Amino acid sequence: MTNDFAFTIKSLRFDENYAPAAGTRLTTNFANLARGDARQENLRAALRMIDHRFNDLARWDNPEGNRYRLELDIISIEMDIAGSGESFPAIELLQTTICDLSTGRRVEGIIGNNFSSYVRDYDFSVRLPEHNRGRDGFAVPDDFGVLHGRIFQEFIASESYSSHFAKLPVICLSVSENKIYTRTTNQHPVLGVEYVPNETSLTESYFGKMGMQVRYFMPSGVKAPLAFYFFGDLLNDYSPLELISTISTMETFQRIYRPEIYNANSGAAAVYKPSLKQSDFSNTRVVYDREERTRLATEQGKFAGEHFIAPHKSFLDEWATRHAA
Repeated sequence: MTNDFAFTIKSLRFDENYAPAAGTRLTTNFANLARGDARQENLRAALRMIDHRFNDLARWDNPEGNRYRLELDIISIEMDIAGSGESFPAIELLQTTICDLSTGRRVEGIIGNNFSSYVRDYDFSVRLPEHNRGRDGFAVPDDFGVLHGRIFQEFIASESYSSHFAKLPVICLSVSENKIYTRTTNQHPVLGVEYVPNETSLTESYFGKMGMQVRYFMPSGVKAPLAFYFFGDLLNDYSPLELISTISTMETFQRIYRPEIYNANSGAAAVYKPSLKQSDFSNTRVVYDREERTRLATEQGKFAGEHFIAPHKSFLDEWATRHAA
């Protein structure tokens, strides 16, 4: 670990009164829900869905299905570069806290869940299109995702991280439309049945540079597998309630903004190819603007390029070389 970056961690409660903080990527799941005339109805509906799903999965000693409530905090990580005094909004994650309404206990859940990064927007929405402009076929730069991955690993190894969080993060994303997933015989009591993809995706490679591996599981009641990115041993490093906190939170977000896949009227078959073009699904009635999300990703990528990559390029190149050595 080096002292080239100093990380400051801030926390903001995600509840029905949530409003995006300055520096928040507006494409991130929770920020998108908290905009427009229906913002409070959106937030209440999403939080209800999360709590209902949590209690549905945590059925033991829970006869009325209302024992637990989940609290969510948005964890924003700002980065001070080489003691410059300039801070940049590097990463946003979600922290879950499990409230046992029967005993009054509050149990720390999983950090991670959602993953938000301006530099990732830069890589996928600015750098990758620029690299492919004028090419006959699609190509990926040799060092694609390297800087982002090293910054993330620097944060995970930092004293800031270890002083705030007891365990390493788990990030939960949707499956890819470009891959085929095959069900295996492996089954976990909480994560459900495991699927394996037919090939490695660009997202998997990108998270691999962050030091994370991925496995795909379809918990009971979920309509499609979820991608779980993690360090260590996903199946044994986390308690059942911790895993349920991630599943209930991220499945809810996926049902809202990818209902064609996660709110489909039938579940994934043994051999499964996801599609956002299929029409047999139910609408959650929670307002989510996918077109705006795509447009803002490009704007946010340009912001990262102008305010982080360009002004600090010489330092970042030197640091990346040193880090690799």
